[in-house]
Amino acid sequence: MPTHMTTTRDKWLEARLDLLAAEKDLTRRSDEVARLRQQLPWVRVDKDYRFDTDEGERSLKDLFGGRSQLLVYHFMFGPNYEAGCASCSAIADGFNGIAVHLANHDVTLWAASRAPLPKLRAFKQRMGWTFPWASSVDGQFNFDYNVSFTEEQQREGGGEYNYRAGGVRPMTAIPAILVDHAAEAGVDPVTYVRERPGLSAFVLEDGAVYHTYSTYARGLDGLWGMFQWLDRAPKGRNETGLWWRHHDNYPGN
Repeated sequence: MPTHMTTTRDKWLEARLDLLAAEKDLTRRSDEVARLRQQLPWVRVDKDYRFDTDEGERSLKDLFGGRSQLLVYHFMFGPNYEAGCASCSAIADGFNGIAVHLANHDVTLWAASRAPLPKLRAFKQRMGWTFPWASSVDGQFNFDYNVSFTEEQQREGGGEYNYRAGGVRPMTAIPAILVDHAAEAGVDPVTYVRERPGLSAFVLEDGAVYHTYSTYARGLDGLWGMFQWLDRAPKGRNETGLWWRHHDNYPGN
């Protein structure tokens, strides 16, 4: 017997048309939110951020690569990690194909992390990725964009994440899911959570760089390609904790 209600094709079509109206309303509201994002005022970036890349040291302006728009994914890969965060890795699995299309639409996509460049290179090779990835290990970029925290901030419950104060807090009880995440990255949980995921957008105009947008936490949901597929599968996300992992760590791989 099916575990879900069943019906006739005609009744299914009636229900599907109701759902279609809701889906259309959602896409219209999503379009409006996108317009609101693009209407945000810009903030000029005057600090001279420097990054280690496969092409040598580069400035934030250099990362544009001759284009006028830049998207930076703040990938959780701290200096003490042995591998990238499994969640960030699941998102980044879609970057290879996306980056090509963005590049042909005046948008450059980079990932940036605080791990040193040799670690990024090794993990990138392991994952089979080709998108550009910069190390910000010696600079303040991650801290200024609220995706990295110091040990002092962690002890005192300071910093800001997702536009809320107290971005990182002292750890009294460690959730099992966090232990699993940290183990995938090869680091202890306390160190693991001093890095956070995010996305920041920049524009280059008249030789000046401006910060236009950043999003964090659930704001990154739309970048998870697998979740957009699962949301359309019969059982949805059907999650009971951390089920995803690095794509080469599934059984049989």
